[in-house]
Amino acid sequence: MRILVLLACAVGIGTSIGTAFLFPVTGTDLTRFAVLAVCAVIAIELTRHIERRRVYGHASSVAYIDTKAVWSFAAVIVLPPVFATLMVVLTYLHSWTRVQHERPGGLVYRWMFSGATVLVGTQAAVAVLALGMHDYPGAPATAGLAGLTDLGIIVLAATLRWAINVGLIMAAIALSKPNIQARELFSNFGEQMLEAGAMGLGLVAAAIVVANPFVMPGIVIAMVALHRGILVNQYQQASRTDAKTGLSTAGWWHDFADQALVRARDHGTTLGLLIVDLDHFKRLNDTFGHPHGDRVLKAVAEELIAEIRNEDACGRWGGEEFVVVLPDVGDRHNLRNVAERIRRRIQAIVVEPPSHLAQAGDATVTASVGGAVFPSPAISSLDELLLAADTALYAAKNAGRNTVRLSGADLPAGPAVPDQPQLPQQAEPPQASA
Repeated sequence: MRILVLLACAVGIGTSIGTAFLFPVTGTDLTRFAVLAVCAVIAIELTRHIERRRVYGHASSVAYIDTKAVWSFAAVIVLPPVFATLMVVLTYLHSWTRVQHERPGGLVYRWMFSGATVLVGTQAAVAVLALGMHDYPGAPATAGLAGLTDLGIIVLAATLRWAINVGLIMAAIALSKPNIQARELFSNFGEQMLEAGAMGLGLVAAAIVVANPFVMPGIVIAMVALHRGILVNQYQQASRTDAKTGLSTAGWWHDFADQALVRARDHGTTLGLLIVDLDHFKRLNDTFGHPHGDRVLKAVAEELIAEIRNEDACGRWGGEEFVVVLPDVGDRHNLRNVAERIRRRIQAIVVEPPSHLAQAGDATVTASVGGAVFPSPAISSLDELLLAADTALYAAKNAGRNTVRLSGADLPAGPAVPDQPQLPQQAEPPQASA
């Protein structure tokens, strides 16, 4: 990852210097740069509180949505490359001092790497525009085939700029988190359309700054509105994601499962539901502390995600309970196979306790699993399906834990683990989380 960061910075600086003097700079270019720069600074100032919330709530496993592309991409189109480079540096430097730097734990090398990836993408866009546009640097042609050609070239340049930026960021994330799954890297891919919107505004800003700079405040207003839309989307994501495990919240999972049940009823298909409850989880918390318990919950969530299909949904039901809904699961035998694989995955989890508590007790993690299938007798709603799975879960616990039971199915159980004698409770560490 260090090599990638250094390489991106070196390529970004080298290509920026290489293109800086390819085109002459005129007084008109200076004026247009000043207009774009002032608008960029004003937009960053008006949206910095929203940006700070976005930065604070941003997950480190996904690429960040860069709305500053409005100003830097407009500069790429209508200004010589040296000003396009300066616009990237200006917007990132101002954003760092007003947004990133005020976030506790903000890391300079991340900001430098992000800026370098944008610089590399910017210079690639410069090459495309210089080779393809009829009049570069400048606004696209406005008549007939020339105008359509210029628009196509600009779209190609924007796509290349975005792909280089996102590709390098994802590569850095993958290198820094070797165990990350591809689905996590692409989990916010739909949000990248917001950056496409920023590029589109950049094209509009480029045309306006050439035709009538006095209309530029309209772009600033649009940027503020775009930021508020991004923040709403981020809050929606947060409202349906459990912060401790990364799984769905109980409310969002319930809505998804309810819709899945309606689809199963309408199409005459089956729907499976599993409730997974960790055995003696309170004992783990009391013995090794809540931070250790949180790590166990996260590890269990990762195993659940690894086991289920893309069309399934897994949520944290509360405490140490998890729920899984499996549309079109087939028969009870298929559901039992999934439940057994989940049980075995959890049994194989190893989370090392704190070194000073390593001898305090058994840190083994196991789970009891209860399941039910729709359609079944006396099950016509999601609440009845949940009740049936919950009843099966209690049967699994009564059978000795670390086993699977399905509602209405008399199938052989998995290996049971007898209850361990209760360990004496220890005082919780003062730093333990709630």
